[in-house]
Amino acid sequence: MFRLIDYIPKDSPDTAVISKAQELDAILISLNGDFADIVAYPPAEYKGIIALQVRDHPEIIPQLMKRLKDYLSAQPDMSQYKGKLFLVEVYRIRVWE
Repeated sequence: MFRLIDYIPKDSPDTAVISKAQELDAILISLNGDFADIVAYPPAEYKGIIALQVRDHPEIIPQLMKRLKDYLSAQPDMSQYKGKLFLVEVYRIRVWE
């Protein structure tokens, strides 16, 4: 597992973040809602994007993390994430291809 903060500054622009994730051949997991924009970040062009849908409610982060951890445990094959956007919400995970 990579933490981008170990590779680029914390305040890096989104373009640098997604570029570094690609360079590392990593699935991007982000709290930044910008990465849920399929026009700006077409899922097919990336190893995978997982966007945690916080929507100005940081108190739901523990629930989102639990939902994501449960999903990742049930779906451990990382190749299935390639070219997809996963929107992690409290009660569901939506997948866009």
